[in-house]
Amino acid sequence: QVQLVESGGGLVQAGGSLRLSCLVSGRAQSYLTLGWFRQPPGKEREFVAAIPWSSPGTDYVDSVKGRFIISRDNAKNTVYLQMNSLNPEDTGVYYCGVNRRTWLNRRLSDDYSYWGQGTQVTVSS
Repeated sequence: QVQLVESGGGLVQAGGSLRLSCLVSGRAQSYLTLGWFRQPPGKEREFVAAIPWSSPGTDYVDSVKGRFIISRDNAKNTVYLQMNSLNPEDTGVYYCGVNRRTWLNRRLSDDYSYWGQGTQVTVSS
């Protein structure tokens, strides 16, 4: 069983920064990809960023490229999302998830087997 716990959300003014953390517990060898998704108010969950657990590489949705950085600390079983230059369109509940299938489907929420409870990010204008 894999468990994920997000933290670091909050209220921030436009232009500010936040760093989200996702602590992952369970069978580390079963991880393939760690991803961050978000759900804006009244909208579907959408892909934000992903990183392989044990190989190089990252992927970002176009709207966050150059502003967000995903990273991981394998020794701490933690994945981070550094969010800079935040704007009100970044508001939503942010979830981290584990994809045990394939990097190719890293942007598909249906391919993620485990999710955290989510952390709220609110950006005021």
